Amino acid sequence: MIDVCSDELLTLKAVAKMLPSGRAGKRVHFSTVFRWATNGVRGVKLETVKVGHTRYTTREALNDFAERLSCADAQPQAIPPGWRTPRQRALALRRAEEALDRAGIK
Repeated sequence: MIDVCSDELLTLKAVAKMLPSGRAGKRVHFSTVFRWATNGVRGVKLETVKVGHTRYTTREALNDFAERLSCADAQPQAIPPGWRTPRQRALALRRAEEALDRAGIK
């Protein structure tokens, strides 16, 4: 947990600037770091704290994020809860249409 009073807080822009270049030698963009904090990557989110309208994180939180993401990469990928494969979606749609037909609705 980030302690606002004792941890060295870094803005997400500062984090983007301090990270090494990624794919094709391009720097990590601020919006990428923001996405890590809000949506996460493969179920792993960057821990942040919001003070006013600005999000902050710490070096420790960034290291923890990288470690957890590395561990997540080592495990088989599962479909996030609530997501359906196209096949599951088609089956659910077919079942719903059949239920509507049985009820005389359509």
